[in-house]
Amino acid sequence: MNQSISLKDIALVFLKLGTITFGGPAATISMMEDEIVHRKTWLTREEFLDLIGITNLIPGPNSTEISIHIGHRLAGWKGLLIAGICFISPAVLIVTCFAWTYVRYGTLPEIEIILSGIKPVIVTIILLALFRFGQSAIKTKSLCLIAVIATITYSLGVSEILVIFAAGFLNLIFKNLKKITTSSKSLAYLFVGTQLTSNTNFIINPNNPTDFSLIKLFMFFVKVSSILFGSGYVLLAFLKADLVDKFGWLTEAQLLDAIAVGQFTPGPLFTTATFIGYILAGFPGAIVATVGIFLPAFFFVAITAPFVNRIRQSKNVSTILDGINIASLALMAVVTFTIGKTILINFLSLGIFSFSLILLTKFKINPIWLIISGGIVAAFYQNY
Repeated sequence: MNQSISLKDIALVFLKLGTITFGGPAATISMMEDEIVHRKTWLTREEFLDLIGITNLIPGPNSTEISIHIGHRLAGWKGLLIAGICFISPAVLIVTCFAWTYVRYGTLPEIEIILSGIKPVIVTIILLALFRFGQSAIKTKSLCLIAVIATITYSLGVSEILVIFAAGFLNLIFKNLKKITTSSKSLAYLFVGTQLTSNTNFIINPNNPTDFSLIKLFMFFVKVSSILFGSGYVLLAFLKADLVDKFGWLTEAQLLDAIAVGQFTPGPLFTTATFIGYILAGFPGAIVATVGIFLPAFFFVAITAPFVNRIRQSKNVSTILDGINIASLALMAVVTFTIGKTILINFLSLGIFSFSLILLTKFKINPIWLIISGGIVAAFYQNY
């Protein structure tokens, strides 16, 4: 542990990040990079990229797992727990308040106007982070080619996890043609195993909507978090298929409201589980669902964190990780482009985006002030 970085410092930084990181996984990771790499200089950009690559190899909420990995890198097991808990807690508290309001009054507060000003700033933050990451990650012509291939294949609808693993092994193939067969077989086994795991049936009776308990709620979210690869948005498909269609625990309208809360509150999108848990069983349900959805992340990081440095020391595995890092950036780029098309659609959003880009690149302003300003400008613009 770096003696100059106290547990209190780690707690304060991740409480801050958990409170201000709007915009989904890509935006969250971008703001983490700005805070951890540039402002605090606790990690190098290369070290941060490695953590992104490692988290893409394990299931669960990527942005949360990166925060847990950073905590472990800075302060061991205590840091692992503190960083993860502090990053999750603000969003859990905010979502619980929204859930209480929703259950009591049947509606959600209208904040779409404010979000219309925040979202263009988020797009700017992600783009700048991608630029900085690319400077460190694209080390060779082959990695540049892999980035192009990953971007095209993911845009065509190929599975995130397949794109990520294929990129890693493709980079290994470029570096060592003698191991093509071994790499291909390993990729095939891993992909088939992932698909088999993700098709595992859950034990709850799908035909009985009253078949509900806190234990079953907990096990459902543990199961989902343990097999879900990719961004937090993949979670939505699981929730629809199981909670609405199979179990009948939620209506589709309730699920859409839960998704909306996850979108416009800070922190990890997985706190959608907190909202759902509260709807189903009040405060106990919120606690059980939250622990269930995030507990596997702590477990997976705990068992992989000690091997990050060893991975870099292995020539072949390090080569694979370089490819995975490139694919991770390609996925972020595609998501950012998709989001940008739906956000940058009028004079207000384009103006906020352009102004934010200038301020972030020329004056190095803290993104939190731009996020706040964007919301204020949008509210003022709509009202006047």
